Amino acid sequence: MELEIFERLLGGEGQELLEELRAYDPGDELAVATRLRQTHDAALVSAALGQARLRQRAAGKFGADAARMYFTAHGAEQSTRTAVAAHRAARIAASGVRTAADLCCGNGGDALALARAGVRVLAVDKDPLTCAVARANAEALGLGELVEVRCADVTEVDTAGYDALFVDPARRGGRGRIFDPEAYSPPLSRAVELARTAPLAALKIAPGIPHEAVPDDAGAEWVSDGGDVKEAVLWFGDGAPAPGSVRATLLPGGHTLTGRELPPPETGPVGRFLYEPDGAVIRAHLVAEVAEAVGGRLIDETIAYVTADEPPQGTPYATAYEITDVLPFNLKKLRALLRERGVGVVTVKKRGSAVEPEELRKKLKLDPKRDRGSCTVFLTRVAGAPSMLLGGPVPRP
Repeated sequence: MELEIFERLLGGEGQELLEELRAYDPGDELAVATRLRQTHDAALVSAALGQARLRQRAAGKFGADAARMYFTAHGAEQSTRTAVAAHRAARIAASGVRTAADLCCGNGGDALALARAGVRVLAVDKDPLTCAVARANAEALGLGELVEVRCADVTEVDTAGYDALFVDPARRGGRGRIFDPEAYSPPLSRAVELARTAPLAALKIAPGIPHEAVPDDAGAEWVSDGGDVKEAVLWFGDGAPAPGSVRATLLPGGHTLTGRELPPPETGPVGRFLYEPDGAVIRAHLVAEVAEAVGGRLIDETIAYVTADEPPQGTPYATAYEITDVLPFNLKKLRALLRERGVGVVTVKKRGSAVEPEELRKKLKLDPKRDRGSCTVFLTRVAGAPSMLLGGPVPRP
């Protein structure tokens, strides 16, 4: 979408189109587009349809706000989920921050969260269309007075005088996702330099970043929402997690597990119960802390499953399952066992196995119509041997 077309979308005709498309069905897009082009400019209709699609996709991240917001295709994909942005903004505001610079602001999701936390924000991006979208979002959500959007290269913006910095380097290029931190825009090393100039700074990075790439003067936090790992954050400065510290935060509960540099857990046979640590806990290398909390051990020194013999001890950092069977991996035996028990629906989880869950489900050929029970199947390794564990989740207290 061109900037000129987006500016027209903000005008009266564009707003009428967006209102008409508020609840449209994407399956009817061809018919809707044909009808609208009879009375409206084709380019404007295409832009409005594009925004309607993006708003529907963004509802999972932004909730009801998505219906009033604007997005670029790249920005909608890369934007921080509202719950995650609000968590981080609350932590920044709680440190006494009143002004912040959001560098690489994208469509403005993080700037909006900061503004809602009472922080006055300078939001910076180098793409004119992206800046126009961020500015429109601030106005649409009634936060225009707290958010100033500036189109500039973030490495050339003077951020002196701001209480905090938030930096979110672009991690996608023309060929898709970028895995090398030095290929970010700006590169991770440059983003770290920027973060170190502020009294308090948060640097958002991909959750798969190697721990050895985390600077010694940064506290590292991995964040999940609803069980899905969303990001890692490097914190610098006063009010931030201590340099060298590692933590995992689980949303929406807001539980935070901090590393204590424990030795690796012992390994041993699979007990009656199995714990599956949250993905943020695994990324943060805090499985040992979970094992200690539940009095458990690993089933394999390379696998992040914790097992215990005693009934589950409540922990928000792992999901507990009761295990009924521990068997060497054998597809025919698994199929026969599930059919014998009348299981028609299985949940397949894997860790340390080459077998894909969807592939396994197809080969099991179970009949959901004859389902007399459900089962969770873990494809993993036990003491180095390919294994399958059967069981079911333990209800949370």
